[in-house]
Amino acid sequence: MKTTLIKDILALPADGRDVEISGWARTKRESKNLVFLAVNDGSCMASIQLTFDRANDEAPQANALIEERLKRILTGAAVRAKGKLVPSPASGQASEIALTEIVVLGEAPQEYPLQKKNHSLEFLRDVAHLRARTNTFGAVARVRNQMAFAVHSFFQREGFQYFHAPIITASDCEGAGEMFQVTTLDLEKINGKADYSADFFGKRAYLTVSGQLAGETYATALSRIYTFGPTFRAENSNTTRHLAEFWMIEPEMAFYDLEDNMVLAESFVKYLMNWALEKCGEDMAFFDQRIKPGLIQTLTHVAAADFVRITYTDAVKELEKNAGAFEFKPFWGCDLQSEHEKYLTETVFKKPVIVVDYPKDIKAFYMKLNDDEKTVRAMDVLVPALGEIIGGSQREEDYDKLLSRMKTLNLNPDDYWWYLELRKYGTVPHSGFGLGFERLLQYITGMANIRDVIPYPRAPKQAEF
Repeated sequence: MKTTLIKDILALPADGRDVEISGWARTKRESKNLVFLAVNDGSCMASIQLTFDRANDEAPQANALIEERLKRILTGAAVRAKGKLVPSPASGQASEIALTEIVVLGEAPQEYPLQKKNHSLEFLRDVAHLRARTNTFGAVARVRNQMAFAVHSFFQREGFQYFHAPIITASDCEGAGEMFQVTTLDLEKINGKADYSADFFGKRAYLTVSGQLAGETYATALSRIYTFGPTFRAENSNTTRHLAEFWMIEPEMAFYDLEDNMVLAESFVKYLMNWALEKCGEDMAFFDQRIKPGLIQTLTHVAAADFVRITYTDAVKELEKNAGAFEFKPFWGCDLQSEHEKYLTETVFKKPVIVVDYPKDIKAFYMKLNDDEKTVRAMDVLVPALGEIIGGSQREEDYDKLLSRMKTLNLNPDDYWWYLELRKYGTVPHSGFGLGFERLLQYITGMANIRDVIPYPRAPKQAEF
């Protein structure tokens, strides 16, 4: 049976109208004549209070039935309730429901794991199938939903086509080799070298680390596309910033140079910040108060700022002025660390920064070589309190230069023949970037551990649910 969501009930005037809700019991309190039951259905942070007056003798049989059912309701029990929406005399809530009927849909025993107390985030990861019922993870789930919608909203507004990149691939986009292999071979029966010609795809196959290469093929036909889907990396990093399975947003644009790419990335970040602040007000207030004080101020600052643009070379010069402050000493050719990125955004410029023209030796094979032949047309978007939030580049459109770069990095051109052919048949300047969805959610919610912004985290030795 369809019932009204609590977020919609709370927006109605408390004028005695009949309403019906369904949800899970959060708390139950009793006095001599009154029973108070707080119910939440996940549609918003707030619960709604159901009240039952034992002294009301207008409908004795119905009241006796309600009384009997209320005795069965403990924290976590699922209920459906009907009643009158009336003004609430209690502080902090404008309305409540005076019960006229209640049904217990699913009881929860006393050993229900989520009792009314503060549970550690570590404990809640062990009950990931239930943690969305808590205030924190309910808020994370709602913000995740809103931000996914914001991603599509932005790119559709900008004339992009949504593209579904394959999850299984035979090529390594990043060239790092940290890929999950996919096979139907019986590994227990393999002695020595595996015969991949007998495998399902007839060759080595992997879960993708990026939809970029496939996305470029469609950008050279449709001009502007974006991918938004799961990617996988077999990096054995057991940290608060790494996942083995995560979602990536990757726009690819034909006829865009690096400057166009930077303009789009800045606009995208600001759009996402504003969306979170405007559409997720109740949940953002919770994160600002309970998870990371000052969060709303940080996001508001990013949304309003003009992003600084600086070359990698000049960024390193700025870092070297205060080299003694860093654990990892900055030098030209180093990969910027999180402490370097935060210093640039929080101390030097006090606003978001886009760093461009990185050394070619620390960037991927597909990035366009600059005229100095030492740097590539790469960009990283850095934001205060996080560091890198977006990484991107202008892609190399010259066939011979791309082929030479692949050979230098010992990549087999035969594995990328179709990607190389894009540079033979109507090649164009083109650019793109990637934004990790979970990294974005960490930033927007203030959650310290990336495993707490995805429903079921996948990490080393962690695939329980």
